[in-house]
Parts: sequence; C-alpha cells; structure tokens
Amino acid sequence: MILIIGGANQGKKDYAIEKFSVSQWLDGGTCSKEEVFRAKGICHFELLVERLLQEQTDLRKFTEEVLKINPDIIIITNELGCGLVPVDAFARRYREEHGRICTYLASQAKEVHRVMCGIGKVIKG
Repeated sequence: MILIIGGANQGKKDYAIEKFSVSQWLDGGTCSKEEVFRAKGICHFELLVERLLQEQTDLRKFTEEVLKINPDIIIITNELGCGLVPVDAFARRYREEHGRICTYLASQAKEVHRVMCGIGKVIKG
C-alpha cells in the first residue's frame, strides 16, 4: 500500500496519477465499502472515514481487512489535524479517528508521500 497525504487542494491526485500511472480512482465520499477491496486507488479517503464513523463501522478492522485483501492500493487523504479543534463532538472524534487510521496506514505502508503545492516528497520508503 502507498499512502499519499497533504492538505486540501495541494495536487495529491495529480501527483499520484503522474507518479503511479493509475487512471481510475474511487472517491471516498461516494464509493461503496466493497469497491475499496478491489480498487487500484482511492482519493478523499477522509470522506470514507467520516461515512464509516457515521455508520459505526469499526475503522481499524475495516482498514486491516482492506490491506489484507488489497495490499497494493494507493490511498490519498487530506491532513485534518492542523488548525482549530472543532467544537462539535462528532467532528472532534472524526478528526481524531482519521489521525489514528492514518498513523496505522503509515506504519503499514511501503511508501508514504507528502504533497504540498503539487510537489511530492517521499517520507517513508
């Protein structure tokens, strides 16, 4: 698995398309859970995390299963931990859980790339 992180609108997907030649991407805001198990790449993974939390899905178990079944997936996600702490309890939980899942993904990834202003830097691998 390859993890690509960075702020919103920083060119993560364009970077991934150029670097890894993946042309079909799932969108975490609209894809089904089942599609993730066979996808080559998923962008907006943070939106999938939000939906799974709303459905009360066990995020760690789901993520472990994805990595077991689809170990070559490329995951693109926004960094959410910068800025003000949300007042809303669900928004705080979402941000915290997303951070935990990203930490787990990074520990399991063969490569982690951070993209800023369209420029990628390999931070693992």
